[in-house]
Amino acid sequence: MSQVPAATRTLRVLRFLATQADPVPLDRIVRACDLPRSTAYHLLNTMIDEGFVVHLPDEHRYGLGVAAFEVGSGFTRQEPLSRLARRPLAELVDRTGHGAHLAVLHGRDVLYVIEERAPGRPPLVTDVGVRLPAHLTASGRAILAALPASQVRALYPDRDAFVDRHGKGPSSLSALRTVLSAARQRGHATEDGEVTPGLQSVAAAVLDHNGHPVAGVAVTFPSDADADADAIATAVRQTAARLTRRVSGRAAAAR
Repeated sequence: MSQVPAATRTLRVLRFLATQADPVPLDRIVRACDLPRSTAYHLLNTMIDEGFVVHLPDEHRYGLGVAAFEVGSGFTRQEPLSRLARRPLAELVDRTGHGAHLAVLHGRDVLYVIEERAPGRPPLVTDVGVRLPAHLTASGRAILAALPASQVRALYPDRDAFVDRHGKGPSSLSALRTVLSAARQRGHATEDGEVTPGLQSVAAAVLDHNGHPVAGVAVTFPSDADADADAIATAVRQTAARLTRRVSGRAAAAR
């Protein structure tokens, strides 16, 4: 044990929760982390207060909270992912002829960390540093579709969590689940006019070694353009799979 045992135990619990596909009961945390039950209970309550853990009382289970995702996206916003992704995104722009970007989840928003503009195309709202509601963007939907359902529920506990921009897009958890289910079935997420009228996007998630989504890769193009949306979606999925391999992740299963 280190000289700061409480910190060691806290990190042990967070690391264990990060490896689980779904929230887990207290007894499983106690066994996996080799902690007294009372210690685990108090640690979890503190982490709940700080937003790193969410408690699902109806299921008597614990999972990662929004703050944990923010820490994870903080890493991906830094240089490693940006350096790994810049060339593949530039090649994606060359391949599709449309602008591409990389975004990470930050709470209920996506934060854009890379934008590669296509020559002759107008600038988009997805400039570096811009935040947009995740449930309205293709990038955000791709990331949310790869999260456990319980984590999505924790992010969107009620209708107040759903921000509206242009009167389009899901405004409830059930509607969002339908959108995410369709994204999982296709292998990529879409949006059309929900962020900017007249523009649509397709996106796919970049996964880490645990299959957790760390970013979303997207291409945006005019809704009325003579664009091959299927070909663009294929290129986006292939770029996301390439980045997944580059961050030591695992490719998503074929849909």
